[in-house]
Amino acid sequence: MFSLKQNSWFIRKVVIWRAVASIAWSVLLLPVTTAVFVLLSRFSLFHPIQWISDCTSLLTASSTIFSLVVLCGVVLITGFFNLEFYTLVPSIPCSRMALLGTVLHPRQCVHSLVYCTMGMLVMWCASVTIGGRYSTLGAPCRQSESGEVVTCLNEYHLFLLLAGAFMGYSHSFLGVVQNMYYVSFQPIQQYKYPRFKGCLPMVVKCSVIQALYSARNFAALYFFFGYVPKTWISSTLNLQIDSSLQPLDSLTGLLDFSLLYHLSISGTFLYLTWYLTVLLFRIYVTEAYSFPVQSTFTEDAEQCLPKVLVEKNTFVMKFLALQDLALLSQHSLSRRLEVFSLSQPGGHPHNWNAISRECLSLLSELTQRLVAHQDAVASNGRVKSQSASSDTRSASSSSSVVSGTEDIAETPRLSVPLRTPGSVFKSSVGGANSALTAPFTPDVDSPFSSPAIRRLVGQQDPQSPWFGTVQSPHIMRRGPKLWSASTECQSNGSPPASPATVSSPPAASQKPSFLAQWLQNRKEQLPEASSQALFADCQAHIWALQGLSHLVAASFSEDQFGVVQTTLPSILSCLVVLLEAVDRHFKLPHASSKPGRTICSMGDSTYKTLRFALRAALKTSIYKITTTFGEHLIAVNISTEHRKRLQQFLEFKE
Repeated sequence: MFSLKQNSWFIRKVVIWRAVASIAWSVLLLPVTTAVFVLLSRFSLFHPIQWISDCTSLLTASSTIFSLVVLCGVVLITGFFNLEFYTLVPSIPCSRMALLGTVLHPRQCVHSLVYCTMGMLVMWCASVTIGGRYSTLGAPCRQSESGEVVTCLNEYHLFLLLAGAFMGYSHSFLGVVQNMYYVSFQPIQQYKYPRFKGCLPMVVKCSVIQALYSARNFAALYFFFGYVPKTWISSTLNLQIDSSLQPLDSLTGLLDFSLLYHLSISGTFLYLTWYLTVLLFRIYVTEAYSFPVQSTFTEDAEQCLPKVLVEKNTFVMKFLALQDLALLSQHSLSRRLEVFSLSQPGGHPHNWNAISRECLSLLSELTQRLVAHQDAVASNGRVKSQSASSDTRSASSSSSVVSGTEDIAETPRLSVPLRTPGSVFKSSVGGANSALTAPFTPDVDSPFSSPAIRRLVGQQDPQSPWFGTVQSPHIMRRGPKLWSASTECQSNGSPPASPATVSSPPAASQKPSFLAQWLQNRKEQLPEASSQALFADCQAHIWALQGLSHLVAASFSEDQFGVVQTTLPSILSCLVVLLEAVDRHFKLPHASSKPGRTICSMGDSTYKTLRFALRAALKTSIYKITTTFGEHLIAVNISTEHRKRLQQFLEFKE
């Protein structure tokens, strides 16, 4: 119980305090961004002296100070959402319907509502700062008939408030579509200030571009539907509509350069406030942390690297530990010697055993995930190839090696069921029913479920022409598409049985309705989605490969007790089996196609190329070991197949 409390305090110290530091710096940057916004909003080319004096007086006004207080509250809420929604494994929906379900999820709806409210608050602060015709929602006007002065609706102020709500929803929506809350670790470590300085131009550019896009879209939306909120708010607040002014929901009203200019700079200020908070959070959370390899005191044992590596409750701590392992294996001689050291008393290599066991477990889990995916593809309307079975046998051999056995003989084929990404990610991201993996597992009883999925799980639609018996066996060969939703999003089950040879006539074919066809098209597999989902958490595996290979290479001259040599056959077999599985995966359609470049956005898209980074890191790791040990690998007790593959690396033919 005491160690659990110590570990909880340690996690809170590392993660939460980093988030608090990022929020504090975001608040400290608010006066700077606000001052720039004031200068741009009051810009006057022909009266520069008056422009500077007006801006100086406005920055010290009570309205500006109150606006800063409101903006601080917005930044605090934004920082809380960053801490609550951030993820180290991106959510990759495998179909359009799954993406729609994510957008319409109640948790996401609450997120969108909060950001709409914050957008209106920021735009209210911007309108008060700009002043003039944007300052208040109600403005005095004179009725043309009686000449009486009444309070009328200020449509300019309303326009900015609605634009803030629209931009807030756009930010929330793009957070899902572009994985804005995905936090990736940089391959090259930088200090916080140089990294912030290097990313700042990109953040400003993205803020401007997104503000222009949002201003264009909102102007078009207000042109068609602007009368609805205007009429409702004026009747609710008992405000008159000034008929002497040009309405903004018209072409002449929207073609106002001053209005569009203030809308654009206000939107840029809004997005910049949010994007800076996101950037600082990413920088602080992904900062490298140095864990002690071993501790003298028992109460500090939970904070040591071997213990944190097996952390399952807080995923970010596991990532930080793997990152530290990769760094120490390359740059810290003293810490490597601690890894190779023996326990006193007893003389056991506990540090190396714990680190190597966890790394091999991660790599073996990835191998089984790839083999399960290849089994699913092979059983999708085609006969399973013999090579897929051999890969499964290799994965079984690798699993037995990780568990500690030294048997290098050919083991029986591992019985791996057809697993969805929800089940293959179970050991990584919290189970098949987690928020990440939920879009991958369809409900076969749902009316939106396609007949192809029902066939794969043993259910058929009575209204489908596939129901019952068919006359020709050639019809059954037209199975579902290779990359349809039934391949990657099917539930656990067996492939359809071979058609029976029956002479009864086929059922009458019925053309599907337009709605059913539209829903089926929406459920089709997104390009590359399955491949990206398989490698979504592969940054951890890349660090495991780097740390393991560099430690093995360093043990050639630094391991005084030979603790690494006892596990060298297991490590080499695991790497070769994983390489075979990765090579076979890249032969599948869309697996080797690189994603196209996207426009400037704050969404991190590095996960789209993680499979290429993993393949490169895997080959580099094997080369690191083979070039270090050279011909000494002949004495290592591994299988003949693995020895032949390693010979290709020794001859630099890979």
